[in-house]
Amino acid sequence: MTGAAAGGSGPQPQGEGPVAALDPGSAKCGLVLSDGARKRIVQALVVAPAEAERLLELWRQEPGLAAVVIGDGTGSGRWRERLAGRLPVVWQRERGSTLAARERYWQLFPPRSWRRWLPKGLRQPPRDWDDVVAQLLLERWLGRDLAREPEAGAGTIRTRPAR
Repeated sequence: MTGAAAGGSGPQPQGEGPVAALDPGSAKCGLVLSDGARKRIVQALVVAPAEAERLLELWRQEPGLAAVVIGDGTGSGRWRERLAGRLPVVWQRERGSTLAARERYWQLFPPRSWRRWLPKGLRQPPRDWDDVVAQLLLERWLGRDLAREPEAGAGTIRTRPAR
């Protein structure tokens, strides 16, 4: 795995059930949803904060979230207030997650074309990778890598609410 499993707060929920992870931001948020066995990412999105809140509420109802893992970086305090009493929230240390997520991005989506020839340190993902940061936070909390379903969205970018 690309990070240590240390740095999370709170125990993992007992039993099984899907877990969401959120990389909070003021303009956009990375959001992922695991399967019930917590082995695969079944949805991955970069969305506006209002859309992230709407999706978390939707996921709370169906398929029934066991928890939401949230990065402890800038803006996380507002999410604590937003989700208080509605969802079980677990905090995960974000330190170093942006650089680690860039590496994880290339593991999930190997470079193609001319990007293959760039040194790893110079490769920049061709899109926002906040969803990969959220996935990395979840992986750190679980202590293992998660596969990504092909139909997980592979980084679907939607920064305005769906109509």
